[in-house]
Amino acid sequence: MEFSSRPFFRVEVRIHAFFLLLLAMAIAAGSLAGANNGRVLALWLLLLLAVAVRELARALAAAWYGLELRGILLLPTGGLMTYATLEATERAAEPGMQRRMAIVGPLASIGFGLLLGAIVLASAPGIDLIERPWIAPSHLLRAMVWLNLLLGFINILPALPLDGGRFFRSAATEGAPDGKDRRRPAGEGTKLGAGLGFGLGGGLGQWIAIALIVAGLLLANLWLVIMGAFVLIGAHMENQGLLVQNDVDTVRMRDVMLTQFSTLSASDTLEDALQRAVHTLQDVFPVVRGGNLVGAVSRQNILEALATSGNSYVQGVMTRSFQTALPDDSLVKTLRRIMGEEGAQLVPVMDGERIVGIVTPQNLSQSMGLLNQSRRMRRTGAENE
Repeated sequence: MEFSSRPFFRVEVRIHAFFLLLLAMAIAAGSLAGANNGRVLALWLLLLLAVAVRELARALAAAWYGLELRGILLLPTGGLMTYATLEATERAAEPGMQRRMAIVGPLASIGFGLLLGAIVLASAPGIDLIERPWIAPSHLLRAMVWLNLLLGFINILPALPLDGGRFFRSAATEGAPDGKDRRRPAGEGTKLGAGLGFGLGGGLGQWIAIALIVAGLLLANLWLVIMGAFVLIGAHMENQGLLVQNDVDTVRMRDVMLTQFSTLSASDTLEDALQRAVHTLQDVFPVVRGGNLVGAVSRQNILEALATSGNSYVQGVMTRSFQTALPDDSLVKTLRRIMGEEGAQLVPVMDGERIVGIVTPQNLSQSMGLLNQSRRMRRTGAENE
């Protein structure tokens, strides 16, 4: 759903396809109203600028609090951050940190809007910033001010995934008996905050979105309608868990790779390779020639080749098509990258020209299970301290 991706200071910045949809909607509405398409595009760029300024402020706040960012996904109502490590993800999920980060966005947008308003009034006192329409292609300076103010005030609303929703959800989380947001109605001994958290993630956010759409229709304000529509979509995505970074996304290849493994030489015979395979639980073997990785072969491939063609050399049956990974590569992204590779039995993890680990389908499930248990034990130990 993203159409642009570019790293800034090692943070991947992506623009969601919703922005393209918004541009198409704005051009269509502008054409019906007789507006110049160039001005409509400029208005769209001003909204993109407002979101970028807001997310820059949040990124600086994240750096101030020691939260290492991996990427920012820009949406018309703001941005969604993903973090580079599990520790940063867990710290960002703490109620206190959620409240601090939730305040930054609206303050940045409203503050930037007021600053722009002051600059416009000082440089062009003849412009009436209060006159309607506040956001229109025909009045770009006025729209530039009100887009930032609207973005700030919209994000104060207590609806997920807006900042206001995250602020109140953090209060609900802190008010729950075990400190966790169960996203269920109040009852069975839960406090009012837990019920509020459920409402923010579900129906309340959708009702607020509908109210914005209705208000936009009554006031003939297309941008309120658009913002309401995107809040409605965002509330649905949040409720389905589509906007939450999964812990699995923080797993690196080094976390799950096998570091104790055997290799075969391309000049080994299949019988020699089978003897090596008998004495290890490894199912797939990297094949090297002169220290360079040249292929991979599985125990099953060796057995089938011996049964059909008799003894030959490993290089005759090995797979030459494979993709490598680096130790710090994301496991999820690596798996997505190789998903289309037919028969991807092994992913060698390389440090320069040297193989430092391997990941196979057989070891991945066990490694992930052990890694999750280790992380749960570490978190439990930290909570008990």
